[in-house]
Amino acid sequence: MVLEKVDSPGDLKALAPEELPTLAEEIRQHIIEAVASVGGHLGSNLGAVELTIALHREFDSPHDTFLWDTGHQAYVHKILTGRRGQFDHLRQAGGLSGYPSRAESPHDVIENSHASTALSWAYGMALGYQSNGDDRHIVAIVGDGALTGGMAYEALNNIGHDGVPVIVVLNDNGRSYAQTVSRLSHEVDRLRTTMAYREWRPRLDKLVSKFPYGERLADASLQGIKAAISDAPALQKFVEALGIKYFGPIDGHDVEEMQHHLAAAKRVEGPVLVHVLTQKGKGYTPAETDPEKKLHDTSAFDIATGRARSKKPRSWTTVFSDQLVRVADEHPEVVAMTAAMPGSTGLLPLAQRHPDRVIDVGIAEQHAVTCAAGLSYAGKTPIVAVYSTFFTRAFDQANLDVGLHDEHVVFVFDRAGITGDDGASHHGILDLVLTLRIPAMTVLAPSCAEELEVMLEEAVGLSGPVSIRFPKGTAITGLGVGQGLKARRLREGSDLCFLSVGDRLQATLEAAEELARDGIEAAVWDVRCVRPVDLAMLDAAAESPLVITVENGFATGGAGSFLTDRLVERTGVREAPPVLRLGVPDQYIQHGKPDRILSELGLDSAGILAATRKALGRD
Repeated sequence: MVLEKVDSPGDLKALAPEELPTLAEEIRQHIIEAVASVGGHLGSNLGAVELTIALHREFDSPHDTFLWDTGHQAYVHKILTGRRGQFDHLRQAGGLSGYPSRAESPHDVIENSHASTALSWAYGMALGYQSNGDDRHIVAIVGDGALTGGMAYEALNNIGHDGVPVIVVLNDNGRSYAQTVSRLSHEVDRLRTTMAYREWRPRLDKLVSKFPYGERLADASLQGIKAAISDAPALQKFVEALGIKYFGPIDGHDVEEMQHHLAAAKRVEGPVLVHVLTQKGKGYTPAETDPEKKLHDTSAFDIATGRARSKKPRSWTTVFSDQLVRVADEHPEVVAMTAAMPGSTGLLPLAQRHPDRVIDVGIAEQHAVTCAAGLSYAGKTPIVAVYSTFFTRAFDQANLDVGLHDEHVVFVFDRAGITGDDGASHHGILDLVLTLRIPAMTVLAPSCAEELEVMLEEAVGLSGPVSIRFPKGTAITGLGVGQGLKARRLREGSDLCFLSVGDRLQATLEAAEELARDGIEAAVWDVRCVRPVDLAMLDAAAESPLVITVENGFATGGAGSFLTDRLVERTGVREAPPVLRLGVPDQYIQHGKPDRILSELGLDSAGILAATRKALGRD
């Protein structure tokens, strides 16, 4: 096997060109087998195999800096930098991260998996290296979906204006999570499928190579010749207007061609964008033909079919998705919004039923939220479906465009709380802290599937901003439902009072039952609505000798802190009972299965029980 010869970029450079197609095939098979076993990001990595090989053959990592925008496309990079043998434990606790990780390798720089950030990193690094007299190359590898995010354009503007030596490699596969949404991407995609361009481009390359200094001319001046023959591509016009040279488009599955253009980009003194066309999911038919995400991210699956090995139980996302269709049927003013993730956030069934009532703005959460404010003002009821971790990118807009103007926007936070496999950048543990800082926002936390259905229906009928949060994974069922903005008392007890927020209710009830076996009777409340808080619940809690709040989010500044403050305001400082807040500590939580992480954080039934016994002096 060729792959067995490669444990470092130096080994890769030593390979003969004729060995590279075999290497690419073996890398693809290695990734398919690993992801089929443990889950992970598949389509993006299969499409970036030859691109990554070319990068590591042409540049000298880690001296030259690779910045992977959304690091889920970095599996090949990991394989080529000595981590091939760790893929059996991909995204497992203590194992290989699904994203670049500084703790793993000096070849990894950016750990953040959020899109549209690498160009800003590149600009800052280029300025710093330049002032230090450091001539290393900075290469930012971005997906075309990243160019739907405003931060990428801000960075491109500065890169071009200051002429800093950044090489931007645009990995253009026509997709982000779903198909890329933007006018610029549409024009690029039109170019990608135009046969006339594909036919004249090789002939033009051959013609230019015959000129004196033809190779240099091809590298530096080909763009002007192309523009003279036909209309320049939209992307070329755009980046060159910013002061960035444009090379491409290039076949992203031809290592030799890519190396040729990357070498030319290294010789340019200022910034260059190298436009590479790739096929997401290349080499694996189920990924190539997946119409929505090209098997972007997946759980363990059967290699022969590309399908999950076992039928998944009903998820929180599915519960939301089904109920959203019913709510939209009853309320014609409802529209749903997504930032390039219609499938992942459960909006596809609504899009199929009401195509004109789902708006995909691309990877642009800030724009989505302010757009939702405008829709609300125009008489619509927008439902912004977004992963909790990505809501953090749009807090300013939620606070000032939605909150300050008291617009009726319903935020639905999927993957709220500990999410697991994707690690620190994907845990949704900030949304309660943030939404509770927006004075006008109603904050709802369903404890089970039936409550999510009720709350979504009721949220549409409320006024002002509303948020609903639920975790990743199988939906909890059978815990009953409440109504309106009232809390529910599920258990009586005079020794202490649990105030449980959202999905921690079942674990809290189990802990209370175990305490009862020791003769300790605990009241259990399902908070349901964190704000406005149910005063009847606060009054009941005030009579208890100990109050314990439980939440799947930050313990400091989150729901527990908010409820404690309201309790003190209600009773006065001297009369308020002591409060123990159980939640996520102030630290970055690495990847692992959610149940394991919650157990380690003391947020499962055993952890809640142990913390309670300790607080009572009964441990």
